[in-house]
Amino acid sequence: MDTTLQDPLVGQVLDGRYRVDARIAVGGMATVYRALDTRLDRVLALKVMHPALAADGSFVERFIREAKSVARLAHPNVVQVFDQGTDGSYVYLAMEYVSGCTLRDVLRERGALQPRAALDILEPVLAALGAAHRAGFVHRDMKPENVLIGDDGRVKVADFGLVRAVDTVTSTTGAVLGTVSYLAPEQIEHGTADPRVDVYACGVVLYEMLSGGRPHQGETPAQVLYQHLHEDVPPPSDAVPGLPYELDELVAAATARTPDVRPHDAVALLAQVREARAALTGDQLDRVPPQALAAEHDNAADRTSVIPRALSMPRPLPVNEDEEEAAFHQEAALNRTSRLDTPPAPPARRPARPRRGLVTVVAAVLLVLGVGAGVWYINSGQFTTVPPLLAKTEAQARDRLKTAGLEVKQVKHAYSDTVRRGTVISTDPRAGARIRSNDSVTLTLSDGPETVQVPDLHGYRLDKARDALKQAGLEPGMVGQSFSDDVPKGFVIGTNPAAGTKRHAGSAIALTVSRGRPVDVPDVTGEALDQAKSDLEDAGLKVSVAPQQVNSEFDQGQVAQQTPAGDSQAADGDTVTLTLSKGPEMVEVPDVVGDSVGDAKKALQNAGFKVQEDRGLLGLFGDTVKGQSVKGGDKAPKGSTVTITIR
Repeated sequence: MDTTLQDPLVGQVLDGRYRVDARIAVGGMATVYRALDTRLDRVLALKVMHPALAADGSFVERFIREAKSVARLAHPNVVQVFDQGTDGSYVYLAMEYVSGCTLRDVLRERGALQPRAALDILEPVLAALGAAHRAGFVHRDMKPENVLIGDDGRVKVADFGLVRAVDTVTSTTGAVLGTVSYLAPEQIEHGTADPRVDVYACGVVLYEMLSGGRPHQGETPAQVLYQHLHEDVPPPSDAVPGLPYELDELVAAATARTPDVRPHDAVALLAQVREARAALTGDQLDRVPPQALAAEHDNAADRTSVIPRALSMPRPLPVNEDEEEAAFHQEAALNRTSRLDTPPAPPARRPARPRRGLVTVVAAVLLVLGVGAGVWYINSGQFTTVPPLLAKTEAQARDRLKTAGLEVKQVKHAYSDTVRRGTVISTDPRAGARIRSNDSVTLTLSDGPETVQVPDLHGYRLDKARDALKQAGLEPGMVGQSFSDDVPKGFVIGTNPAAGTKRHAGSAIALTVSRGRPVDVPDVTGEALDQAKSDLEDAGLKVSVAPQQVNSEFDQGQVAQQTPAGDSQAADGDTVTLTLSKGPEMVEVPDVVGDSVGDAKKALQNAGFKVQEDRGLLGLFGDTVKGQSVKGGDKAPKGSTVTITIR
């Protein structure tokens, strides 16, 4: 059944511009539609946030802010964001439409992939994430559903809807945003994320591509989360015997439970992937996997959702589904410490001997649940958490810290290409960290992008100019050449941009290097070699003779060709290469006497000759060849003219 018929948005026009044509997919946070931009007449994908989330003003504000950030990611392997807006209760993103399928579709259909195919998919994914990481962003929800494979074979990463700046807290109190099968342990335990959580998720995706199944299985989200925290991802060769150890090591490195052991970002993991690929033979890369694992697939486990962090706490597994459900709701509620009330005082009664056994049991239960009155008092009275302050002004940050009962210890400054000047880049302790009340926090404010002045390199030798650029915090760019009457050959004439211009640190600066004084190259074709050399050397040029000779219209030993050509310009001291003639190529002349004019001309031209007609007065209206200037069967220089007589 086509469920899009029941979707109220299908057929509507959002924001007076985007006509919603069909529903593509439904996720945990949004629904994606195929739509037409009626203004630009192009098909695109429209991602519309679920109404429940759209009603949360702070979530929408964050969604819009992050969408603007992601739109700056110009990378061929990232699904491009075109526009963002709201229309009544609908909050949407307009994105590039990729015609094709997702990696999840491929895995459902084929199961385990050949190692070459898995790496061919993983490398562009890591290239896309690497661009995001180096721009200061984390995806946070990498999974096969967010890897699009176009009909043309291009791989693109989609759904940067959860993307956050690297230095921000990535969860709300008691909840984690993400997909349970791909969450890194630190996301589950602390709700924080840096580029290494994307590395972890990519390791899980690689395991899934190589084995056909996910490394951690469970009937409930709690069981999967527990395994992320307490069990290593197994080597894919356990599921598919015969996979090379390089692939096992790649998965192990990416999915290390300790973040510091993983590659620090997607660029570092990409380097390891390429190193592993280089170590594999063609047979290892093209090894056909056995019957794929597991085709049992729980779609709910693939959805991005808000997961109570209570699920991540170590606890005994329940013995049945009812206990699981009850425990789930109990932990979710108990984790919200702000809702706990002080227990009412018991009615006065006569003193009684304490029952040590019961007290011990109650204390143990409270310790396991982490919500005893004493624990609640400590957490709420003596400790607090550092609030998220990224992109806040110093004044705003101070106000937020004051509200949280914290003080500013120190204000530092650093350059940033992504955070606006005068706003917070990071804090120490980091946002979300547990800290004593009335303690202090160090703020680091952005000085904006680091800019440096392009140095004046006029007259520098090329290698010295490159060194000077690096010392100034810039990178040497493309090198062009140009003639100069006053700058010696090999020395810098100028830069682009010009000296004195300010550029971001690390920008590439193009250099123009002198070719020396310009010289007019004389045309020496047809000259004898000695004469040609003399003419060129008199002009300040050097001469080289090509080892091979060619047929040409010139006599043997004369110059047939020269590089650069005559009447062009070269630099003083440049070399002109001369190619000598072997003389004209001799070709047999076809016999065309008695042929029609048209046939005769065609035969001669095909043999490489030019044709001239001699009709005289008697041949003005004739069409038969009565004679030819070179007899048929004789040889003549190729390209020479044969005259035909027509009567």
